[in-house]
Amino acid sequence: MSLKLYWLQCGGCGGDTWSFFNGESPNVVELFSSLDIELLWHPSISSNRQKDQEKIDEDLMSGSLNIDVLCIEGSVLRGPGGTGMYDRIRGKPKKDFVAFLAKRAQYILAIGTCASYGGIGANTEIEATGLQFLRWEKGGFLGKEFRSGSGLPVVNLPGCPCHCDIISGTLTALVSGTHLELGEYNTPLEWYGMMVHQGCTRNEYHEYRVEDWKFGEKGCMFFHLGCHGPLAHGPCNKLLWNKRSSKTRVGVPCFGCTRPDFPQQYPFFETRNIEGIPIELPEGISRAHYLAYKGMAAAAAPKRLTTRKTGI
Repeated sequence: MSLKLYWLQCGGCGGDTWSFFNGESPNVVELFSSLDIELLWHPSISSNRQKDQEKIDEDLMSGSLNIDVLCIEGSVLRGPGGTGMYDRIRGKPKKDFVAFLAKRAQYILAIGTCASYGGIGANTEIEATGLQFLRWEKGGFLGKEFRSGSGLPVVNLPGCPCHCDIISGTLTALVSGTHLELGEYNTPLEWYGMMVHQGCTRNEYHEYRVEDWKFGEKGCMFFHLGCHGPLAHGPCNKLLWNKRSSKTRVGVPCFGCTRPDFPQQYPFFETRNIEGIPIELPEGISRAHYLAYKGMAAAAAPKRLTTRKTGI
């Protein structure tokens, strides 16, 4: 018996959808076919007429149709004043429809950072929130104690956008009954148990504190250019985009788009610091040890690193 999947887009840009469509092995069609997933609705690829979608929604509301997998893309908008009328579906608050579907789904995936943590609209007048988190705080729209029909909380797949292979891999694990170990923020540790820094081609420069002061150099961008690689969890230097690259590989700092506080309220291309030492340090590192270690590391940096040429 096929599993039924419903994809609902809420307050977001749709970038996670297009990332998902970028999957190659398998692509979306092959994935759904191999997992025997019946797509009830997706706003970009469903060929249903509007009346067909309305009939599906009516059947869901009446209980004559069940959902196995509910995918929410974009944050839940509760504004203005908790009414949810900023984001409506057929004249009614979409947040109410989300709440209804969530109670009937076996698995719920929050696709992207907005659905996971609230994203750009969190703590603003539109009252955006993630499904089970509001930024760092657990609770969100559904509440901290919420569990889907399977007994799992909402599975968060943050990223702006989320990598296609993470979406495909999570769906495969859930449908096949594979145990999916979740971390503190309900993210699968298979993909979010590592730092973006791991696998970065500039790691050696970071270890010896060979610093980039401006774009186009060959050094570590953590100390001055705002790179969040040592601060953010994600497989961006493991699961390469288009199977070939990542931000740091092309000289762009990691923006920390998988973090609950993304997008940040301070400049993206500057590292906040006190007397040249970043305010936020890599996970598990004390400031005293960091000061001592990085000072010695910089002094011991190999000449081949310190004499690198700009633009190479």
